[in-house]
Amino acid sequence: MGKYFGTDGFRGEANVVLKVEHAYKVGRYLGYYFGKDKKAKIVIGKDTRRSSYMFEYALVAGLTASGADAYLLHVTPTPSVSYVVRSERFDCGIMISASHNPFYDNGIKLINGDGYKIAESIENEIEEYIDKEYDELPLATGSNIGRTIDYSIGRNRYIGYLISLATRSFKDKKVGLDLSNGAATTVAKGVFDALGAITYTINSEPNGVNINLECGSTHIEKLQKHVLDNSLDIGFAYDGDADRCLAVDDMGNIIDGDIILYLCGTYMKDNDELEKDTLVATVMSNLGLFKGLEKKGISYEITSVGDRNVFENMMENGYSLGGEQSGHIIFSKHSLTGDGVLTSIKLMEVMLESKTKLSELHKELYLYPQHLVNVRVMDKTKALDDEKVQKSIKHVEGLLGDNGRLVIRQSGTEPVIRVLVEAGTDKICREYVEIITDTIKKSGYYIE
Repeated sequence: MGKYFGTDGFRGEANVVLKVEHAYKVGRYLGYYFGKDKKAKIVIGKDTRRSSYMFEYALVAGLTASGADAYLLHVTPTPSVSYVVRSERFDCGIMISASHNPFYDNGIKLINGDGYKIAESIENEIEEYIDKEYDELPLATGSNIGRTIDYSIGRNRYIGYLISLATRSFKDKKVGLDLSNGAATTVAKGVFDALGAITYTINSEPNGVNINLECGSTHIEKLQKHVLDNSLDIGFAYDGDADRCLAVDDMGNIIDGDIILYLCGTYMKDNDELEKDTLVATVMSNLGLFKGLEKKGISYEITSVGDRNVFENMMENGYSLGGEQSGHIIFSKHSLTGDGVLTSIKLMEVMLESKTKLSELHKELYLYPQHLVNVRVMDKTKALDDEKVQKSIKHVEGLLGDNGRLVIRQSGTEPVIRVLVEAGTDKICREYVEIITDTIKKSGYYIE
C-alpha cells in the first residue's frame, strides 16, 4: 500500500483524509498521463453519498484542465464503470465511492482500460504528483481544454448487459432487494423487474447521508425480516457501490460469500463451466467451505484478503470463479470485478435450475462457527507489533491448536485491525477474540 492508495483505492473521511484538492490532482494527473499523445477519454461513476458530487466535480476540473474529456455515468455501481471502460474503449475509469463505509467517508477507485484495478505503479506516480509543492503539469488551453459529457447511456447499456446474462426467467419469484440507499438504486430493481420477478425493495431512497446506514450487506438483519414478513423466495443485499452481494434464503438464513462460492462452484462444475474445477477464496473463508469443496471434487486456491488478490490469482491461472466471504464474487467470464447484481443473477440461476428452495440447496454445507471483531486503532502496524498483543496472539494460537483458526489482519481501507477466530463453538470463538481485542484496547493505540 502507498501513502494514499490502499487495497481499494484512495479512501478516507471526506475533506479530512481525502480532500477535494486530492481529487483535483488525481484528475489532473490522469488527464495528463492518458493524454500524452491523444485526447484522453475517461469515464466517471459515483455512489450516493453527499461528498460524491463534490469529488466528481473536482475530478472533472482536473481532467478537463489537462485536456481530457470526462464522461459522467452519474450514480452507478462500481462494476458498471469496469464494464463501460472495457466495452467502449475508454482509457480509464474512475469510481467515487467508499463502498460499505459510512457516508462521511469517500474514496476514489481507478480502473484501467481493460476494466480492472489500475496498476500500483500509476497510483505511485499519482501520489508523487499529489505531494509535489509545485504543479509542473501542462494546462490545456483553447480548444484543447477537455469537455464534460453526460453518459448515462453507458449505465443503461450495463443494465442491458446484465439482463442478457440471465438464462432463466424470474417470473413469479418473489425477490427482496436491500439497495443500501446506494448505487444499486439505479440498477438492481430494473434488472429484476425486466426478468419477470415480483420485486420488493427496501432502503431505496438515498438522501446523501443514509448510504449503508443500518442497511445493506453489512446490516443484513433488516433484509432477513423483510424476507420472512413477506414470504419471499430469496433476498439480496448490496453494499454502497454494489460490488458485493449477500443473500437471504426463504427461511431467513444468511447466505454469505462462502455459501455463494460453494453453490455457484458446484453448479458450474456440474455444467462444465468451472475452469480447471478450481475456485479462488481468501484466508478469511470458512474452513467448512474448503471441506465442502473437497467433497465435491473441487480444488481451491487461497489468497490474502482483497478482491485484487483474488482477481490476480484468477487471471494468472485461468480460473472462472473466485471471491470473498464478504460477498465480493468474481465471475471472470462476465466481469473483471466483484458485481453484486451479477452475483444475484447467478445465484437465481442455481436456484431456478435446481427447482429447489435455496434453504434446501446449502443444507449439506457445514460452516464452522466464526467470530469477527474490528478494532479501530491509531496505528495498525504499531498496535500489532506491541509485545503484549503478540503475546496474546500466541496464547490464543496455542489454545486453538489444530481445533480452530486465528486470522488477524490490517484493513486496507480503514484504521482497523480485524480479529477472527474459527473454532468448535460460538462461545470459544467469542472468548478467544475477546482475549486479543482486550489486549489491543489496552495497548494505547485503541480509538473509541
